[in-house]
Amino acid sequence: MALHKGPADEETGHHRRLALNPFYGEANPVGGMTEAPPRHRLPDRPLPPMSAYQLVHDELMLDGNSRLNLATFVTTWMEPQAGVLMGECRDKNMIDKDEYPRTAELERRCVSMLAHLWNAPDPSAAVGCSTTGSSEACMLAGMALKRRWMHRNADRYRGGARPNLVMGINVQVCWEKFCNFWEVEPRLVPMEGDRFHLDAESAAALCDENTIGVVAVLGSTFDGSYEPVADICAALDALQERTGLDVPVHVDGASGAMVAPFLDEDLVWDFRLPRVSSINTSGHKYGLVYPGVGWALWRSPAELPDELVFRVNYLGGDMPTFALNFSRPGAQVVAQYYTFLRLGREGYRTVQQTSRDVARGLAERIEALGDFRLLTRGDQLPVFAFTTGPDITNYDVFDVSRRLRERGWLVPAYTFPAHREDLSVLRIVCRNGFSADLAGLLVEDLGMLLPELRSQSAPLTHDKQAATSFHH
Repeated sequence: MALHKGPADEETGHHRRLALNPFYGEANPVGGMTEAPPRHRLPDRPLPPMSAYQLVHDELMLDGNSRLNLATFVTTWMEPQAGVLMGECRDKNMIDKDEYPRTAELERRCVSMLAHLWNAPDPSAAVGCSTTGSSEACMLAGMALKRRWMHRNADRYRGGARPNLVMGINVQVCWEKFCNFWEVEPRLVPMEGDRFHLDAESAAALCDENTIGVVAVLGSTFDGSYEPVADICAALDALQERTGLDVPVHVDGASGAMVAPFLDEDLVWDFRLPRVSSINTSGHKYGLVYPGVGWALWRSPAELPDELVFRVNYLGGDMPTFALNFSRPGAQVVAQYYTFLRLGREGYRTVQQTSRDVARGLAERIEALGDFRLLTRGDQLPVFAFTTGPDITNYDVFDVSRRLRERGWLVPAYTFPAHREDLSVLRIVCRNGFSADLAGLLVEDLGMLLPELRSQSAPLTHDKQAATSFHH
């Protein structure tokens, strides 16, 4: 959650207060206008419910249309029936498993479904939990990796050895937070040339006796590509044969773990690989549920140290829990179960294939415009990245992002990390609800902008960090 500071100025002057429309009063048009409420401190008196609603509603109109947000991986559309179920469960604190046993049972069923989907050797033995999102799931998985390493290296850890975690520099920021919060050295493999994610050889080369694990990302947020999980595991198998080091792998499948099982069934990335000890995903991304819900699963209880699981006598029940949060609504877990029940394997396959088809078709149409070079084509995650062609000098990707935003489209532009800071790209995420028709409208708008962009004398961006509100 962002840290916020209070306003620099005191609440003085009419412009520092919210403006009430006369028609917002429920009965008397001027009754609610006797004192406009302040912006940054509690008002002295209550407002009528409709007045409060309209004030908040009107301000939120400026947020933009989430369906046109091609920056986010997060689900922006669900069926009305899912919304009704979520409304019915929003007041249930799902941590109270003794009070809401059916919600707890639906969570257990979702874990079992994912264990089967990800080919756990014994799905009945796999352990897992829901979280507020894949970021919390990653934190939990990282904690389990560190604690298992501490058990294996108790003497060395007490002697001051610092654990490390190997991953590509393209990992989501939650992994950097984990390393910071839990005092683990991040060993980041930089990008090189046209390799934009972790490779097997580099991963194995950074491992040593202090490595708690390797994170492999199934679906990089930078370009939508899968990291070679099987190759990484094979390289770590060879490392163990040479040195005796047994380094586990965690698969960050925030997006890909809900795409690959349906569209890339022959791709071996999950618990079929003995070295994969845990997997996480975002239910609120390609799991097709509104935010926020994530899932973390471990191959067996042996991969999740028992002392990390708290058993709390709460409201009369013995409640095992493994989470960073405690109280949260059951709505998203119920919505996940609804979606699993509603779609099944065939339904998920159809939805994800449609998103991939839209992504591939859109990538081809953008490439056909002639000004852009594709880095990826949407044939793994339904996500692709592209940049301006080498002969384009009049404008850059930040100009494109800014101009598309004028038409309502939110398309992020950003610079890649080390060692490819020279590369700036645009990225488009195709989700359920972003149809082929909407993709066609995007191409039309982009095509209409190109003559103006080509007529510029030079790119308008001077500070790339400030060029867009999207920061990766």
